[in-house]
Amino acid sequence: MANVQYYDVILKPVVTEKSMGQMAEKKYTFLVHPEANKTMIKEAVEKMFDGVKVAKVNTMNNDGKTRRRGMTSGKTAKTKKAIVQLTADSKDIEIFAGL
Repeated sequence: MANVQYYDVILKPVVTEKSMGQMAEKKYTFLVHPEANKTMIKEAVEKMFDGVKVAKVNTMNNDGKTRRRGMTSGKTAKTKKAIVQLTADSKDIEIFAGL
């Protein structure tokens, strides 16, 4: 596996209607590096955001979609998504505060 640092693990937050609804339960959704595991994701979230404690991490691997351009077909890049559950006494993540 490549040398993935904690600031390379989290790529961007996922902003959908479902993910915004889960924020009331202190669940936050991020797109993460495809080779990152759950412990790497937990450490990255706790280092990037002050006062945040992670209770658990759920991950999903999404394969790339098949796309065609004429007779040529190919696949888009595969992605990995992580849903991070914070502890009850943890602070909220500020990125999602203004949305």
